[in-house]
Amino acid sequence: MSNKNTVMVFIQQDDGIVADVSLELVSRARELADELGVKVSAVLAGDKLESEAKRVITYGVDELFLIEDKRLAHYTPVPYTKVVKDVIETQQPQIVLYGATTTGRDLGPRIASNLKVGLTADCTDLQIGDHSIRDTEYKNILYQIRPAFGGNIIATIVSPEKTPQMATVREGVMKMAEPNPDFKGKITKVDSKLEDSDCLTEIIKRIREEKSVNLKGAQIIVSGGIGVETKENFKLIEELAHVLGGEVGASRAAVDAGIVSKEHQVGQTGTTVRPRLYIACGISGSIQHRAGMAESSKIIAINTDPEAPIFQIAHYGIVGDLKEVIPQFIKAYKAKA
Repeated sequence: MSNKNTVMVFIQQDDGIVADVSLELVSRARELADELGVKVSAVLAGDKLESEAKRVITYGVDELFLIEDKRLAHYTPVPYTKVVKDVIETQQPQIVLYGATTTGRDLGPRIASNLKVGLTADCTDLQIGDHSIRDTEYKNILYQIRPAFGGNIIATIVSPEKTPQMATVREGVMKMAEPNPDFKGKITKVDSKLEDSDCLTEIIKRIREEKSVNLKGAQIIVSGGIGVETKENFKLIEELAHVLGGEVGASRAAVDAGIVSKEHQVGQTGTTVRPRLYIACGISGSIQHRAGMAESSKIIAINTDPEAPIFQIAHYGIVGDLKEVIPQFIKAYKAKA
C-alpha cells in the first residue's frame, strides 16, 4: 500500500471520549482505502488522549496523528482549524472525512476554505468511481452522495480537480466495524505549534443536555407514518413502543404533517437506524425512508395498502388498519409477558 494519498478521518472527541461517528467513518475509510490500495490515516486533537488513540487504531487506522495540548481539550474553531489543517497540508491525503456533527460542520468548511478545496456536507453514502469533465478523465475519485432538494432526490457530487476531496458524513449511516485488537497501526505525535494569539476564546463552562430521543441506540423502534392520520392515533404508536421497551420513530410525512416532532424522524433526511426490530405503521415506504431503516434486523410492516413499497423489504407484512392491529399487538404481548 502507498504511504501517500491516504483516506484520512478527523477523529472527534468530546470530554476525552471519541465520538461514535468517527469510528463509523474509520470503518468506511478502511473499505475505501482497501479499494484504492492506500492506507487509512486519522487526526485526533485534544489532551491526554493516548488510550483513546490506541482504541481508534483497532478499527483499522494505519497511522494516527495525535496532537495533545491542554488548549485543545475542548473544540474551539481557530486552534482546531490550525492544527488539523497543518496535518492535512503535511500529509496530503486524497480524501478527508468529518462527522456531520456540530463540530464537523464547523471545522470542515473552515479547513476547506483555508485549503481552497471543495466540501460536500451531510453525505449519506460514499463510493469510489471515475468521472469525465470535458476532455479530462478522473479515475478513482470520491463520489459524495447526499439527499438534495429537501430529500426529494439523491445527488452524487464530485470535486476531482483539487485534493483533498472532503465530506462531512451523517451519524449512523456508515456501519461501525468490530474492533480488531491485533490490528497494527502506529501513533505519530505532532507538536500543536499553537501560539497564544491562536487561542482567542476560552470555554468557561459547558452545559450539555441529553437527547430525549435516542433512535440511533434503540434496539426496538415503532414508527408511524402519514397513515396514522392524527396525533390521537399516534398515541397507539407510543403505547406499543412503551410496551415493547422501544423508541418512537416516524416518517418524514408524519413529521411534516405536524403529527410528531422532528427528533423522531427516521430516513434519508432524519436518523439512520439499525435496530433488532423495526415496526413500520402506516408508512408507505418511500426510498428516502427505507434508506434510513432498511438494515434493521427484522422489519414488520402494517399498512392498509398491499402494494405499499414497505412490504418489499419487510420480513413480516400485515395488511390491515393499524387502529385495529396495534391494540391486538399490545394485548398479545401483555398476555405473553
